Amino acid sequence: MTPAPAAAPSHHQVLIVGGGSAGITVAARLRRAGVRDIALLEPSETHWYQPLWTLVGGGQAPLRASLRTEADVMPPGVRWLRERATAVDPAARTVTTASGRVLSYGRLVLAPGLELDWDGVPGLAPALGHDGVTSNYRPDLAPLTWDFIRRMRRGTAVFTMPSGPVKCGGAPQKIAYLAADHWRKRGVLKSIRTILVLPEPAMFKVPVFDRALRETARRYGIEVRLNSEMTGVDGPAREAVLTDHTTGTAETVRYDLLHAVPPQRAPRWLADGPLADPQSPYGYVAADRETLQHPDFPDVFVLGDVANLPTSKTGAAIRKQAPVVVSNLLAGLRGRPASARYDGYTSCPLVTARHKMLLAEFDYDLRPTPSLPFIDTTRERTDMWFLKRYGLPQLYFRAMLKGLA
Repeated sequence: MTPAPAAAPSHHQVLIVGGGSAGITVAARLRRAGVRDIALLEPSETHWYQPLWTLVGGGQAPLRASLRTEADVMPPGVRWLRERATAVDPAARTVTTASGRVLSYGRLVLAPGLELDWDGVPGLAPALGHDGVTSNYRPDLAPLTWDFIRRMRRGTAVFTMPSGPVKCGGAPQKIAYLAADHWRKRGVLKSIRTILVLPEPAMFKVPVFDRALRETARRYGIEVRLNSEMTGVDGPAREAVLTDHTTGTAETVRYDLLHAVPPQRAPRWLADGPLADPQSPYGYVAADRETLQHPDFPDVFVLGDVANLPTSKTGAAIRKQAPVVVSNLLAGLRGRPASARYDGYTSCPLVTARHKMLLAEFDYDLRPTPSLPFIDTTRERTDMWFLKRYGLPQLYFRAMLKGLA
């Protein structure tokens, strides 16, 4: 019996992998530009505005405010394929899905985000969600963070950040400041030892914000461990191993509250594939830092957390990357060279107290690039906190995801 021939790949002019901030924004902009044949691969039926999770963990926002259905944010006219990508062959211009479906493309946009490696710290995964261990990097645990913070009266609180690129690099610090501010207002801060463990030699790469955060930590009496990270957790014993990479020494600290941020990396199917940047030990995808095209396959565009770019992985970076990707993709479809350039702009809203925030905006060269130059965002401001809590979510859902900002 002759076997049936394999089905021909389903073809799309533009195939987008990932229905998060980057994928939806690019899809919306392409539709507004008149592109008709767009397919988007995204298995999840929920869409999260993740920057709000820090405020959820700090007791300043409900989790539901960060949630929409994927159907609600999908741009009209985009074909939503509710599957997960498992492989890419850029030479054949195909993507394979978990069901075995093969999709071919004219242009590919990679925006699948990154993966949280909870097993990257021994003992962390089984400890999550109980015995004082939580993380705002999971939506189901962010409300638990606030529960732990508001119940704490004395003891030791440890807040950690892993080495390597992570999304929203300020988030591991922000929850420490929100917790300390709450404890200060409750009159228990002096009874709580607060330790902030950071892998870098400074609290922030931009000097003016580094100085501001050092002062914030000093004000709360937070012990800052630089060049250090958590390398082990014993949940039942409530113990964390903190390793100083400068000296190589490890200290076991007993905690009452542990807010842990896991190591992060590209999805395995990309990290092990032909598009991964050999310079990235975390498997992130190679991309020209200005055009956001893959250096070996110019029909492949990369943006968001999965791109190996020398800038912070934030939603604000995506907002500036998306127009560049769309402009250069459209130029290619019209037979023109890519002319749009991304300068590395990113932004990190640094919440330092219940109603106070710094707004760090900078480019590849770590030069401050304020959107509102007439406002000093290097100082703690209440209006900036209201921008984060109310203004930015509205900008995200009503403008950015609709291709308008």
